[in-house]
Order: sequence, then structure tokens, then C-alpha cells
Amino acid sequence: MNISSKYDPASAEDKWYKWWMDLGLFKSVPDDREPYVITIPPPNVTGVLHMGHMLNNTIQDVLVRRERMNGKNVCWVPGTDHASIATEAKVVAKLKSEGIEKNSLTRDEFLKHAWEWTDKHGGIILEQLKSLGASCDWDRTLFTMDETRYESVIKVFVDLYRKDLIYRGVRMINWDPQAGTAVSDEEVNHSEEDSQLYYVNYRIAGEEASSADAGQFITIATTRPETILGDTAVCVNPADERYTYLREKSVIVPMVNREVPIIFDNYVDPEFGTGCLKVTPAHDINDYEIGLRHKLPVIDIFNDDGTLSKEAVLFVGTDRFEARKLALDELEKLGALARTEEYKNKVGRSERTNAIIEPKLSMQWFLKMDKLSKPALDAVLNGDVNIHPPKYKNVYRHWMENVRDWCVSRQLWWGQRIPAYYYNNDEFVVAESAEKALEIAKSESGDQNLRIEDLRQDEDVLDTWFSSWLWPITSFNGILDPGNRDIKYYYPTNALITAPEILFFWVARMIISGYEYMGKKPFSDVYLHGLVRDKQRRKMSKSLGNSPDPLDLIKKYGADGVRVGMLLCSPAGNDLLYDDSLPEQGRNFANKIWNAYRLIKSWEIDDNISQPVWSEIAGKAFDAKLSEAVIAYNKDFTKFRISSALMIVYRLFWDEFSSWYLEIIKPDYKKPVDRATYDQAISFVDSLMRLIHPFMPFLTEEIWQHISERGKTESIMTTPQPLPEKVDVKIMKEYEEAKQVISLVRNVRKKKNIKILESLDLFFMKGTDAGSGIFSPVIIRLGNIGNFSTVNEKPDGAVSFIVGTIEYYIPVGEKMDVEAEVKKLNEDLDYYQGFLQSVMKKLGNERFVNNAPADVVANEKKKRIDTETKIRVLESRLEELRGSGN
Repeated sequence: MNISSKYDPASAEDKWYKWWMDLGLFKSVPDDREPYVITIPPPNVTGVLHMGHMLNNTIQDVLVRRERMNGKNVCWVPGTDHASIATEAKVVAKLKSEGIEKNSLTRDEFLKHAWEWTDKHGGIILEQLKSLGASCDWDRTLFTMDETRYESVIKVFVDLYRKDLIYRGVRMINWDPQAGTAVSDEEVNHSEEDSQLYYVNYRIAGEEASSADAGQFITIATTRPETILGDTAVCVNPADERYTYLREKSVIVPMVNREVPIIFDNYVDPEFGTGCLKVTPAHDINDYEIGLRHKLPVIDIFNDDGTLSKEAVLFVGTDRFEARKLALDELEKLGALARTEEYKNKVGRSERTNAIIEPKLSMQWFLKMDKLSKPALDAVLNGDVNIHPPKYKNVYRHWMENVRDWCVSRQLWWGQRIPAYYYNNDEFVVAESAEKALEIAKSESGDQNLRIEDLRQDEDVLDTWFSSWLWPITSFNGILDPGNRDIKYYYPTNALITAPEILFFWVARMIISGYEYMGKKPFSDVYLHGLVRDKQRRKMSKSLGNSPDPLDLIKKYGADGVRVGMLLCSPAGNDLLYDDSLPEQGRNFANKIWNAYRLIKSWEIDDNISQPVWSEIAGKAFDAKLSEAVIAYNKDFTKFRISSALMIVYRLFWDEFSSWYLEIIKPDYKKPVDRATYDQAISFVDSLMRLIHPFMPFLTEEIWQHISERGKTESIMTTPQPLPEKVDVKIMKEYEEAKQVISLVRNVRKKKNIKILESLDLFFMKGTDAGSGIFSPVIIRLGNIGNFSTVNEKPDGAVSFIVGTIEYYIPVGEKMDVEAEVKKLNEDLDYYQGFLQSVMKKLGNERFVNNAPADVVANEKKKRIDTETKIRVLESRLEELRGSGN
């Protein structure tokens, strides 16, 4: 079988992905094997592939490919999220470009446009994932608004309402004036922005205004002077002695001349601004809490579109930011604006529209979270659900112990419509359908004359998260058909791969719903990866122009190269600082693998020659290295240290296999290789490809198929990964020492400018066992050693080095730089003397000696003996060199 001179990622990727799909290798049906299940965090149906998706889905694919090789029945469920706010915004924008306003359409007309848009754009991101090599069971592709998911969500809402866990009421929420809807906390991005802090004088009621008497005023600091129109109190800290004289007094709110009380509350920070806080309960969550404690009236000065309402009295109908300018002008006219300062303010913006969020009191639907959350908190605390990395366990606990009721309603048309039906004077019933609602309404009202036409369904839809919190269950239709074969076989799933910022807003809620509706956890492990950022640690975004197109990267570096690049610098929980050098490194690794395999395949095989001893020894050494790597690799996977597992196989192939093993066994120039060595090398390639396959599926399939003739349906994807054998510790130790000797011999050559073709003599002191090691033939071969033997005394004019406790000598005659050699030996001596001090300090610690495990203490004692031997050798060599210099 011929192999091309260069690996062509594009042709290999198209060929093998189609082949995998044609064979149905990604498909899963319940059988007698152990399942391994991941449900994809559904990307927005509006989306296209970005760098975060690349990282997230690469990690998932690595996990499922490895478990598929381990013989498990892998089911990776793909799907998309209907993304209410984002999708509706896209559809509204499209309609506007066509001269159509949303408010000119009926709800059904608008939804028809939304479905047309979804059908056209909805599958783009999933098709793009295929170019990455994602091995999802595409036959199971889901959508959070498809019929099964829709009906499941409605059924759950009705069930929770009947359990008295869902209620309707007025609460403070995040309001997006541009989208015209409530948004969840995770849909608000907070950032520091340049702002101004305005100091405004409030006159104390009952006192005449006088600029000469500052005591007749108190001054508050605010970043939002327009909200003064909604003030219902001024608050100070009860411990602030500056304002004790204000007890039981009132102030006059500027512009509207409203008299409001001065109240005292510990919430106020005496160090911020002037220590006086204006209280606007309708437009700040903390003010709202203060208002509840002190029974303050609430004045909502904003309309839903961010303009001022009639309750504001002034500037009615004006946009909130224009009203800010008008308010400042009015305050200046009144002489109430004391001063203005530049200020860095933390501003919340809607993730979808970038509009500044308005805290707003609004009639919404809420889910009670306190009792529901307890099983989900216990599950993480007792280890039933494991979070990786574990540092996020405390974050999770903090959130869950301080959980608030969940606002589940959104003022949109795209989404699962809330199944509440109103009749008469805003009385309502909750039911799965209008027909069922009518039956309940008749029963509860006693009015048998009610008709379907008398019912009016709630206009709001449910928060998108209210569908995705059921994702592991609804992926297998566990709500509508809880006893079906799939849900019993695939649930609970195994792992969830996501980002830390939605640990509470999605992960915790899935755990909550799992215990509520399945009586068990939805998954066993949660792996939290960081964000993909640029080298300046900025989040990737189109607006900053710092986010490359993933498909362009795949085209340039190959899917395998991009996958490896994304994972090489992505330790669990930490952000990945992306640079084009990462996928380039991945591509270089692919080329290294290809070229190493090509080298082996280029050798001529002679079945009549026996295997050289160095090749036999190298095979034993690499076999031990392979087993050691497999053990560490498997351990890393159990701990979800994905990047670390990749680095193990990366170094195993690049350093141990290519740089050492192949260097030892490769035949001399224009000489053939023996059959045993060749077969062993190919066997190692096979094992390495199977270890690397989860990370680089295309390249490894290409090489694995090339190694030998395979059956028509044989794939590396379903071939078991290598199993570790017992590691020969003695061989490993001797091999590492031999490699050190070879490296130091080569270093001497480099320093002395001695050509590789010129053989060197290498001596060691008689009585040591350096020459008796099995790796002597390897040292002789790679070091080009002519004479490797013992001496009774140190040769004159020899360069020396120490490996382990043995000193080696290379006679170089007059070529040796005595001064440089003395300097080096002194540096080594300083190091080992310092190391010995640290060891002796440990051994001199009675607590350590008496309490540490016996093998640990024994190891420290061995370190002491070895180090003392090295120091004696170094001191002896220094004495000799100093003597030769006299």
C-alpha cells in the first residue's frame, strides 16, 4: 500500500466522515451494553459555529469517542435551542427589512414567519459541527420547540402549578426595553463603563431654603437623575452620626416637590457618595428590598419601551436617556445640582440586544425554588453529582443556598406559550389545552355557559431555560412517556460539558428537574471548561474582530489540528487564550505523525536477518513507556483532565516514539530492517493511533486503515484502546539513565565541535555497574561510542558527567576547556549541596520521620545516600582538575 508524501486533511475528513455516517457508526439503540450518554448543550437555533462551540464540542467528541472504543453503547444527542429573545429579534429585523412591523401582524402570522426563518437557518450550526468531526447520533436531532419538547414543557408547567410551586405576581425583574421582555440574570452582561455621579441637594421639609445654611439640605449621589421622579424616601445608615439629627424628618424631592420620609437602614454604605441614598423602589432591586422593609409606596416612572410614563409627571413620553438630560437641566435651573464627578459604573446590558437593562416591577410568572432546590444541592454536596474542577462546588453551594424564585415568563411570541387561560374578570385556570381549561373554568366558576371563545390565553411565553432545564429528560421523551425504553436505558446520562457561567442557571436547574421528575440525577459528572479569549484576555466577539471563523481554521489547519490546538492549552475551568499558533501546533503534530509513519513504511524489510539487540531492547523500553502512558492517560480521563491526557499521548508520540524509539531502531543508511523490528514498530503505531483517535479522529482512521487490510465495516472508532501491562520499573529507570547518558554525550560533541561520525570513547569507574545495564548497546549505537568500558582511574584530559551515581568520562585531550569544566562542576556541586540540605532538613524533622509512611521516609534516605555519592564524585573531580591546572 502506497502512502502519499503529505497528509491532506480535507480529502481525509470528507472521505471518513461520509464513511462513518454511511456505516451508521454514530447511531445508538438500547442493547445489553453499558450506555454512555451525553446530551449536547443545545446551541441557539440562530447561531453559527464560534470558538466556544469548537472547544465545547471537541471535548464532548473526545469523551464519546474514547468510550465508544471502550465498548460502551455511546449516545451523543444533538439538538438546538429555540432561543426566544434572539430568534424573535432576528425575525423582527428580517420583517422590518421587508417593510413589515411586528405589531401589524397577528401572533399566528408572526409565528409562521418565525418557523420559516427557523426552518431555513436552524440546522446550519449542526451541519458545521460535522466538519469538526462531531460523532453525534444525528438521527436523534432535537429542537426545544418541536412537538415532543413543547408538550413536555407545557405538561411540566401545569404540574408545577398544581403543586402550588408556580405563581403569578408582581416582582422586580430585569427588563429589556428594546426587546420588550423580562430577561434572566444570565442574559445580562455586566461591565464597567464611563459614567457620571451627580450630587443633588434635597431640601429638608419644613425648613426654608438657604444656600448659606448647608444643614437645610442633604445631598445624595446618583448615576440616574431621571429616576428622582420616582423617589419615595431618602435613606441613611443608622450608625452614621452625621445624620442622627434627621430622625423623623422628611425631605422634598427636587423637580416634583414630593415630600418623602428620611429612613434608616443598615444597607446604606456610609462611605459611598455622601452616605445618603435616594430610594426608588420601582427601579432598583436593592431599593425595592428597602421599600418592602419600610413599607414605602412604589412609583413606576417607565413604560415598557423605556420612555417615561404619566406617573413620572415630568418628561412624559420621553426616552429615559433623553429624560436624563432634561432632568439635569431642570436640576440646574432649580439650583439643586451640587456637582458632577466622573465615575466608573457597573452597567448591565442585555446579551441579546445590548440595551441597558432596566430593573422593573412587573407582573410575571414565578417558580418557587427553595424546596425544589434541596435535593439538587444535596446531590452535589454528597458526591452523587461531581463537578470538575471541584473548585466550583462551593460556588454551586453558595448559589443554591441563596436561591431566589425563578421568573419563568417572557413577553414574546416565539416560545412555549404559558398555558394560563383568563375569563370573566381576570380569573384564570392553568391547563394543557384550551379544552381542558374550559372544563376546569366551568367547574371552578360554576358557569356552565362558558365557551372556548370566552377564554383568553396568556400572551407570554416561557423562559427558554424552562425548556432546556428538562433537556436530559425530554431528550428521551421522559415527561410524556416516562416508562419508555429509551428513558429507562439512557437516563441518567453520564456527563455534561458546559461553561461555568451557567452552572446555576442551567446545570443546577437540570439537576433540580431530574430529581423532581425522574427521582434521580440527570448526569453523574459536570465538566466546566473556560471561555475562549484572545491573547489580551478579551472575550471573543465579532464586534471586537478578534474571533476567527472556525470553518476557516479547519480549512487552513485541518479539523484534527484545530481540535488539538483547542485542547493543548485548555486546562479544566481555566480560560483558553487563543492564538493561531495553537491550531498550527496541532497541524504540526498531525504532520509529525504522518511523517513518522511514512518513515517506517519506507524501510525495506529483510526476512532473513535477525533483530539487533538494541532494537529488541528499545521495544521493551517503549512497551513499558506505552503502559505507563496508558495508566496516566486513563487516570486523567477519570478526573476529566482532558488537556493533560492529550499532552500524555502528544509527548509519548513526539518524544518517546519519534525522537527515541525510531532513532534507535531505524536501519543504517540504505540498509534493510528485520521483520521483527518492523512488525513491532507497526504494532506500536497501531496502539498509538488508538490512543490518539479521540483527539484526532480523521488522521488516525486514515493511518489505521493503511496499516493493514481491514474489513469493509472495520473502523478504528470501534477498536478497543490499548490496555496497560505491568510497568517494568527497573527497565524504565535504566532506560531514562541511558537516555541521559546519550544526551550528555551529544552535548559534549556539540560543545567540543566533534562530528557525529567521529566515534568517542566512554569510560566509567571500575566497580560500578554502568556497563552491565541492558541499554549499553543503545548507548553505543546512539552515542557512536567506540570503546565503552571501565577504567581504574580518571583519564587525563577527559570531560566528565554524572548520571545517577555514576561518573562517566570522555577523553577529549587538549580540546577540553578546564576552566569551563570547573565552573560547571561547581554549579552542579552547589545544586546538590542545596538539595542535600533540604533532604536532611526533612530527615531531621522527628514529626516527619515518625508519622510519614515508611516508603516515603525510605525514599528520602535513598535520596540522601545518592546525593552524598554525587557530591563526593564532584568534589573529587574538582580536586583533580584544580591539581591539573597547577
